[in-house]
Amino acid sequence: MEIVQAPAGFCQSQQSDTQDRLLSSERFTQIYDAYYTRVYKYICYRINNHHAAEEICSHVFEMVISKYSSFSPEKSNFEVWLFAIARNAVTDYFRSLKKKRAVFSLDSILDMVLAKPSPEEWVIQGDDNHALFTALAKLSDKERNIIAMKFAAGLKNSEIAALLGVSGSNIGVVLHRSLKKLQKELDQGGFLYD
Repeated sequence: MEIVQAPAGFCQSQQSDTQDRLLSSERFTQIYDAYYTRVYKYICYRINNHHAAEEICSHVFEMVISKYSSFSPEKSNFEVWLFAIARNAVTDYFRSLKKKRAVFSLDSILDMVLAKPSPEEWVIQGDDNHALFTALAKLSDKERNIIAMKFAAGLKNSEIAALLGVSGSNIGVVLHRSLKKLQKELDQGGFLYD
């Protein structure tokens, strides 16, 4: 999975313009180009609707524009602030689904996150994806969220910890245990590793 990193000094330059808290179109373009893919993949990993993921991602960047003046580099780094907005948007999405009594399914997330495979690869991956999503469904929401932040959004353990308000070592432990649970579920399901 390709992880797009922000340009060096990207977040530090925000400290120099504290007197000008308005988000310029150039700055927004930098933010959008640097983070769109990671935010979109995180959202796709968490929900099962490609169109809704695009809408939520758009909403996240609208929030960046409207709330940029409230961003404080002293409180957290920019990535943590941005992914807190994305996490809250996903949470709001699930709340709205509960009101509508919709069902959350993990069956097609990988298809949304990764490029479309050839028909032959599709058949081969179909069995693997089904096993993976069946195993993921057995994890708690917290465990799935941490896995999504780590592998879909590419966040560091310390950044995930800052988002969730726990220690970095706690995230490492939860991530390790979650991956062990996934491996156990995959082994029990007869998944064959390449």
